[in-house]
Amino acid sequence: MSRTFLGMPPFPKAAEAAVADAQLRHNLHRATRTIRRTRGRAVAEVDDWEALRAAGAAIKDRTLRHLDRYLEQLEEAVTAAGGHVHWAVDAAEANAVVTELVRATGHREVVKVKSMATQEIGLNEALAEAGITAYETDLAELIVQLAEDRPSHILVPAIHRNRAEIREIFLRAMADWGRPAPADLTDDPRALAEAARRHLRERFLTAKVAVSGANFAVAETGTLVVLESEGNGRMCLTLPETLISVVGIEKLVPTWRDLEVFLRLLPRSSTGERMNPYTSMWTGVAPGDGPREFHLVLLDNGRTDVLADAVGRQTLRCIRCSACLNVCPVYERAGGHAYGSVYPGPIGAILTPQLRGTASEADAALPYASSLCGACFEVCPVAIDIPEVLVHLRERVVEQGGRPGERALLAAASWTLGDERRLAWAQRAAGAVRSLVPRRLPLGPAAAWTDTRDLPEIPAEPFRDWWARREKEDGR
Repeated sequence: MSRTFLGMPPFPKAAEAAVADAQLRHNLHRATRTIRRTRGRAVAEVDDWEALRAAGAAIKDRTLRHLDRYLEQLEEAVTAAGGHVHWAVDAAEANAVVTELVRATGHREVVKVKSMATQEIGLNEALAEAGITAYETDLAELIVQLAEDRPSHILVPAIHRNRAEIREIFLRAMADWGRPAPADLTDDPRALAEAARRHLRERFLTAKVAVSGANFAVAETGTLVVLESEGNGRMCLTLPETLISVVGIEKLVPTWRDLEVFLRLLPRSSTGERMNPYTSMWTGVAPGDGPREFHLVLLDNGRTDVLADAVGRQTLRCIRCSACLNVCPVYERAGGHAYGSVYPGPIGAILTPQLRGTASEADAALPYASSLCGACFEVCPVAIDIPEVLVHLRERVVEQGGRPGERALLAAASWTLGDERRLAWAQRAAGAVRSLVPRRLPLGPAAAWTDTRDLPEIPAEPFRDWWARREKEDGR
């Protein structure tokens, strides 16, 4: 994962600080509710939306079952079209490949299309260590980069910032980058977009190397697809001489016919549009048109381990639409930074622990960053049962130990509930001392749980005893 997230506290601590930030809560509440309404209207227009979801899930599952075959097909098609394919088992290998490819061009600057895969591996930081500067060109990613911040949303990385904050970032940071914003810049969205456009224009026209990800890769032709809304992607994908694309191995679709399903699902689920403004597709290289050299870096970085998990592999269906973030009550209050990963929200709570493992305290906490309300499953365009995977990962965390108090309590509960005589004894004992048990649980080591819960009233006698007594009385 990106080195910008290293050292983040576990979710409970990070969320506690985030919830106390009133401005952050206001920004998130306003943004996510606006996106939800827009998405709802767009989805309601499609009569066969549920059938479309089922089709997307089926295509993804079929692709994952035969992923090895489709990856080889993709490699053959890209190579036949004049491109070069590189395989990267982890983040270090992917960063090394991209760094060497950039060095080979003789240039020390690259422009970037928004890419979560490159954020996942910390590519910008790896390039910087090699003396190569990467410039983000997506508006929200540019804001995050200029602020030396971290993304907090899949679709809108700067969702935690409001217009006034963005204006201050532009006035302060653009000057440091040698292209100052207008001194009279206002916080009007058009003015901010124009300032960003002027700041980036020269980058687009002079950069010789570009780095991108891809929303989809079509195995039968070797075509890569990027969907975006600003046009910056089109500039990066066509103007530079060398294009390097870092793509997770799960982004494959077998055919163009399969791609059509996702071109209907993704825009409605992410931006609430019938069709996104810019859909860029490229296949290898074409003389006199676009980049002269194309490299595809296929990234594993834990994905084959996820594929081996019968329950968790459905996570690899994800098309990064962010619909689950926009309906999640936990994300709306805690924000994306609390998840300590480039993948925030419900999808991050299941994807990050699977890619990184649950050995660390931070990653072990993520499966618990949910109320299991199921809203994420209801809106997921590829029907990922996120609550099911969350429970599955919680089981994994418990099995690896590390919580002796919790394990002792569960063991005691299992012993008591495992025999009706022991259960009856425990119920009678509780009834005998019920006047001594406070409704409000005391604080202490379990304060995070007890300070928001009250004990139900303990009955004077267990139901079994009450029933037996009534039966006896009726028999008389």
